[in-house]
Amino acid sequence: MREPDVTAIIPVFNDLHSLEIAIPKSLEYLSGITERFELIIAEDGSTDGGAELVRRYEKRDSRIQLLHSDKRLGRGKALTRAIHASKGEIVCYYDVDLATDMQHLHELIDAIRKGADISTGSRLMSASDSVRTGGREIASRSYNFLVRLFLESRILDHQCGFKAFNKVHILPILPTVQSNHWFWDTEILVRSQRKGFVVKEFPVRWRAGKGTTVKAKDIIEMGSSILRLWWQIHVSEN
Repeated sequence: MREPDVTAIIPVFNDLHSLEIAIPKSLEYLSGITERFELIIAEDGSTDGGAELVRRYEKRDSRIQLLHSDKRLGRGKALTRAIHASKGEIVCYYDVDLATDMQHLHELIDAIRKGADISTGSRLMSASDSVRTGGREIASRSYNFLVRLFLESRILDHQCGFKAFNKVHILPILPTVQSNHWFWDTEILVRSQRKGFVVKEFPVRWRAGKGTTVKAKDIIEMGSSILRLWWQIHVSEN
């Protein structure tokens, strides 16, 4: 069997019920894009039986791979580990709740095929179709405004969990990314832009998934992470 040209990664932590839907949906959509793909489930210390579910799928389908961690690594670190383990020339990831419509998966991957270093879905472009509570919308827009202001990013939505990379180009960036959790998405975009990478942002249809694991403490942590990354970029790394 030839090596896959596309690797899809789903980071999970105690997301058994979402995973039961996400795995067959992923196989369906990936099969419509390429015959050569692998699906890595980056399972980050779950205790809800998610690892056992993936192992059952592994036995039936060689395209599925469980990447298990006995201890909690954090979403960002789990993604970094999975990218290193991937075999595809194009590596993408998306949230297990499939909040971003999977109809956009072809566009996400095709942007890399056409020469982008990174492609990312956006809930904040004028053509985006995003539904969430007013409080979360305000928090998201405020956060992204601060990232653009302090970190000189040109991206509108840094935290949409729907991204793809040219693997060869993104590998040298990974050791510089220090965030292990939710800020990972932002940091990798900021650092990549500073290296002159081409980032393709496009509007998506997005609906908030059930049981989201982003909490108030995560928002506070991401706010402080903006200041930390600003210090690293403008002071400690110069």
